[in-house]
Amino acid sequence: MNLKKTTFDNCDLTQVDFTETDLLGAIFKTCNLNGAIFDNSILEKADFRTSFNYTIDPENNRIKKARFDLQGIPGLLAKYDITVE
Repeated sequence: MNLKKTTFDNCDLTQVDFTETDLLGAIFKTCNLNGAIFDNSILEKADFRTSFNYTIDPENNRIKKARFDLQGIPGLLAKYDITVE
């Protein structure tokens, strides 16, 4: 699915399946991404800084130059079963 440069503003995107979706340059502004699936997705230059509850595997998605808030780092490391304090 092609959703390049789409802006999601204050959305509840709980359990949305973004598998193989092109989200290049997309903006996720204050979005709840709890249970959202990102698998083989293009997330390059996407902005997740104000969104929350996401889990994204950097090894299975293209995330070059994507933007994340420090508080979102656990969602990028979840598969490694480590604790970030």
